[in-house]
Order: sequence, then structure tokens, then C-alpha cells
Amino acid sequence: MGASANLDQAAIVAAAFEVLSAVGLDGLSLRLVADQLGVQAPALYWHVSNKAELISLMAATVSHTADPRDVEGNTWREKLMQSARARRRAMLKLRDSARVCVVAQPLGSAPGVRPQLTAHLVAAGLTTRQALSYQAAVSAYTVGWVAYEQSRIPYAFLTQPDDVEESFEAGLRAMVNGFA
Repeated sequence: MGASANLDQAAIVAAAFEVLSAVGLDGLSLRLVADQLGVQAPALYWHVSNKAELISLMAATVSHTADPRDVEGNTWREKLMQSARARRRAMLKLRDSARVCVVAQPLGSAPGVRPQLTAHLVAAGLTTRQALSYQAAVSAYTVGWVAYEQSRIPYAFLTQPDDVEESFEAGLRAMVNGFA
């Protein structure tokens, strides 16, 4: 029994993040992930269909590290802003994480996913429809902002390191306060 005996989807995703950290999204390949795990690339196909599925699993992992149900806050606005901040912090720890989230294909949704994602917002006073819409908008803003940060573009325009943080917060507040 070699390294492939302990191979599972979670190990593959963890190795993919290690490869991502080393070579970025453009360099990520199933061959490099297999090398990281000490197996041959075909062994991965028992657990992931292709690179696109691997990227989708990686994006799901990024999302789970900033689970919106774990955020503090009394109002739905506070909960939305805290979840955006948590997602941003989690994403900034991972090279090219915003690009991973942008190119990932949806993995499909289990019947209970929507209520799990929105329960904390519905409990704070939103309808399910509002909760889904607002959370989607805030998530898109956050992923876009992290893509902007990870591209290093804002640093050409903003002169102080705190300017990036303050700009994210200003945009987040404007968006959330603009919701009905």
C-alpha cells in the first residue's frame, strides 16, 4: 500500500492548495498535484474528474473557511458585513483564491444548502429571497475586491497600506446600507 492508499478528495484539495501557493492558478495542474501527493496523476481521477472539478472543490473549500453562519452580529446588515470580512480574510491567505472562485463551476446544490446559507440572515429579519440576493451581491463584491487586491492594482493608486482596507470597508458599507 503506497501513498495512493490514503488518497481522498480532501487530501487532493489540500495538495492543490499547496501547489497553488507555489505556482499560482496558471501553473496548477493535476500532474503537479499528483507529484505533491507522491502518486501518479491517474490515481487522482478516482476522486476528481478533471482540473475544473478540482478548482470547484477548491472554491467550495474557500467558501467553507468563511462560513457565514459563524459570524457575529445582531442585525442582518452586521451579519452581512461580518461574513464579507471573514471571506476576505480567508481569501487573502490563499494565493489566487479570488481567481479560483471566479473560474469555478458550481458543484451542484444539495436540497438543504440554501436554507443553511440564509438561515442566519432570515433569523435576523430578511426574507429568504432578500437573504439570497443580498448575500450573493456581497459575496460578489468581496470576491471582486480580493481579485483587485491580489492583482496588486490598488497599490498603484492608493498610497497608504490602510487605504486598501478603508476602501473595502467604504464599499461594503455603501452596498449593505443601500439594501432595502
